[in-house]
Amino acid sequence: MNLALFDLDNTLLAGDSDFQWAQFLIEQRVLDREVYEARNVEFYEQYKAGTLDIHEFLDFQLKPLSRHSRSQLDAWHSQFMQDRMLPLIAPGARKLLNKHMLGGDLCVIITATNSFVTAPIARVLGIHHLIATEPEQKDGEFTGRVSGAPCFREGKIARLEGWMDEHNLTWMSFLESWFYSDSLNDLPLLNKVTHPVAVDPDATLKAHAEKNEWSIISLR
Repeated sequence: MNLALFDLDNTLLAGDSDFQWAQFLIEQRVLDREVYEARNVEFYEQYKAGTLDIHEFLDFQLKPLSRHSRSQLDAWHSQFMQDRMLPLIAPGARKLLNKHMLGGDLCVIITATNSFVTAPIARVLGIHHLIATEPEQKDGEFTGRVSGAPCFREGKIARLEGWMDEHNLTWMSFLESWFYSDSLNDLPLLNKVTHPVAVDPDATLKAHAEKNEWSIISLR
């Protein structure tokens, strides 16, 4: 059996679901534009630069979930999927996913973005396994805090290996492994797989991929 791992934002999507969710809530007037928009852009630029404090960002990202009922959040998310996410699915994403699924590979989306935002996207893409940052819940409602380790940088490896333990798997269970990502933040996990693939990469990842003779592809 082979393992195929896929980053989501700016990889399978031609954009960032985290950033778009906050912008969507601003447009719906759920979040105050003056307070949130500049901060949202600032965090996104820090992520692209590799300087993001993930805990500071998650406090910003998850707090709004705790201020509204799950039913209201789900209704907003349904509109968000139609308005923002479906148009952002990269043109080559489904073809790439289908190639691995038809080959019998175990396909997993692994993303730093929280599972509330990303689980419906994974379902639309036909991927049953999602490893994401988990928002804490109490009685079905979000508390505004993170549950467990964020699925970010080295945390992606820790979360993936924890998921493997739950499924009675190890790295040795797989003959070959792929990880598709656009971001320098994913270099730790890219260095763990047998086939690291840079997808529409940022400048740092592109340079690293070229130096190490990794595959570089575009799904756009």
